[in-house]
Amino acid sequence: MPLPSLQDIEAAAQVVYREFQPTPQYRWGQLGERLGAECWVKHENHTPVGAFKIRGGLTYFDQLARQGRMPREVISATRGNHGQSIGWAARAHGVACTIVVPHGNSVEKNAAMRSLGVQLIEHGDDFQAAREHAMGLAEARGAHMVPSFHPDLLRGVSTYWWEFLRAVPSLEVVYVPIGQGSGACSAIAAKRALGHPVRIVGVVSAHARTYADSIAAGRVLEAPVSTVLADGMACRVADAAALDILRPGLDEVLLVSDAEIAQAMRHLYTDTHNVAEGAGAAALAGALQQREQLAGRRVGLTLSGGNVDAAVLAGVLAGA
Repeated sequence: MPLPSLQDIEAAAQVVYREFQPTPQYRWGQLGERLGAECWVKHENHTPVGAFKIRGGLTYFDQLARQGRMPREVISATRGNHGQSIGWAARAHGVACTIVVPHGNSVEKNAAMRSLGVQLIEHGDDFQAAREHAMGLAEARGAHMVPSFHPDLLRGVSTYWWEFLRAVPSLEVVYVPIGQGSGACSAIAAKRALGHPVRIVGVVSAHARTYADSIAAGRVLEAPVSTVLADGMACRVADAAALDILRPGLDEVLLVSDAEIAQAMRHLYTDTHNVAEGAGAAALAGALQQREQLAGRRVGLTLSGGNVDAAVLAGVLAGA
């Protein structure tokens, strides 16, 4: 799959900015003290759906419209943020939207999707089961299946890393969580489009290892999912197209535990007073593993989403 060019990303930014302006990036002193480095955070938790995914939904639907292929109904699968992205864009274009989530999905993410006019269906025990059910529904209904990874999604998501690297061009190393791969692939795309030398470290849940194992093996390897906190990273089967970009594009891959993610969520709350969901705190969790290597460096983290259920957040902040 070809990566979006600088021209592609700049055009995508104009689509995104019809809905909201660039998200902020701040240098946080207390996080810097924890890392022994200059620490910048890109706040994708400040988008209208509280996560970076909305950018991809906007550009995906923009391409459907430009190509005269706008369907009457779209169907997709999610653990929450991708579903909000597709729901937001579908509503803007007057398209019916059905989203499949696994049983036990985030109560508040489900409510957020419903508030966008999404018909929500619960099926299966994990994202992969929900995805396979969504594909079957789309075929049966003659609806358009929106994948979790696609060039038109990547084009939009790349705008946030393009913003970040232009705003703080002196960044030396950045950390990005890997769920289905669009966030990490977009970091690679923006780096290449801008000719930036930044080092990119991918962060994978130790309880959902498919991307770490697949990158190491050079082929897709299924891995069981047991993460409790990082639902945005809870993938059982890596996407082959994403893997083809990640393998040569990442400089390193780290595994982080739920306990490390919980600690990172607490640090983000106390040091920045921003709420991070599990996947949203994974970048900091990865950086904290490497703090001895980061002394004196200029580090970039993405707070990729802040959509965590209140009861979960309360437990994490209480140290549960």
